[in-house]
Amino acid sequence: MNASPKDGSSVRKLRVGVVGVGVGAAEILPAMEGSDHIQLVAAADTNPRILEVFKQRYGGKTYSTIEALCADPEVEAVWVATPNRFHAAHSIIAAQHGKHVVVEKPMATTMQEAEAMIEASIKHNVKLICGHTQSFLPHIRTMRNIILSGAVGRLCAMHVWAYSDWMLRPRSADELDINQGGGVPFRQAPHQVDTLRLLGGGLVRSVRGTTGQWFKGRPIPGYYSAFMEFEDGTPATLMHNGYGYFVGAELVPWGSQNHHFTVDERIRVRKQLLDGSSDEDHAKDNLRIGGSDERVIAAGRSVKQPWVPNDLGMLIVSCEHGDLRQSPFGIFIHNDKGTEDVPLIGNANPVSGRSAELEELYNAVVHDKPVQHSGPWGMATLEVCLAIMQSARERKEIHLSHQVAAA
Repeated sequence: MNASPKDGSSVRKLRVGVVGVGVGAAEILPAMEGSDHIQLVAAADTNPRILEVFKQRYGGKTYSTIEALCADPEVEAVWVATPNRFHAAHSIIAAQHGKHVVVEKPMATTMQEAEAMIEASIKHNVKLICGHTQSFLPHIRTMRNIILSGAVGRLCAMHVWAYSDWMLRPRSADELDINQGGGVPFRQAPHQVDTLRLLGGGLVRSVRGTTGQWFKGRPIPGYYSAFMEFEDGTPATLMHNGYGYFVGAELVPWGSQNHHFTVDERIRVRKQLLDGSSDEDHAKDNLRIGGSDERVIAAGRSVKQPWVPNDLGMLIVSCEHGDLRQSPFGIFIHNDKGTEDVPLIGNANPVSGRSAELEELYNAVVHDKPVQHSGPWGMATLEVCLAIMQSARERKEIHLSHQVAAA
């Protein structure tokens, strides 16, 4: 952990503890370690191997329960990366101990849980940030700036579609139970919904959606599609197919057929899931810190490389005078003059956005700046995700009531 910025100046460091050192945490931990403003001081998990690796790698304290971690006076903020069914309970425990909270997506599994989390943060006067959606990424933030600038006129429509191998990746039991927040609509829709809400101003009027579940090797929905209408009439469509027969990286000339798996690996994994020969617990553990496949998760975060459609997918934003989409290292603006390739904010790495979450946490706690991805914001995104599933069950348009505007 760097003790000070590269220019040698001192800086107030925010002391953070992580609860749930799983695959999601394997992504954020390197960003924390590389930050000049964050000090990673503790972790809590039920897996002794994970805790031992954490202690050796990061030098922090380890605990077997969230209560023990939150009782540590050195911890100022808690990063909640536990399974979805624990997000609400663990965020509330942290708030009750006076700790600021970042909770990974989805914020919760019900609107009632989300409301309880917000109430706890208000009661105990702590910051609540809803993290780990791709709306934090630099290309989305750059698109938002272009829209707000009016350079291509008013926003008219948005479309985003993703083809991934999400359903073929190792899954724990809770990830295979929709009642515990499992499935693509719970675990992947927040990326697209949060992004569209940020670009569209936040206020979604209604949703009409459907879900799909057609692979016998997985007892959860691996597909959804939806139409969202914003309060100002702006339309947006979104879709995610996680079955891995085709991956979105092939949609751009600089992409390939490979994403998390090669084509041959996807064929092998699909066969193992169908015949029951897959050892998913072992494969899942290999993705956590210290596991043999951890490099698959952490690789390339600090090396600048071209963007390709990933779990968010390919996003097209249509405005009065042009269309926006991601380029390899920036944003293409297609307008009456032709095509312009605009660099990302700060010439950022197009495939790395976790530092933005840490910045929002730091600025909120240390500088008392407003939180964009607040509790109410996260609840509004959750409302849309739940509405997609409700619309699929009831086969009707769902009107929303908990939406908040983007800052």
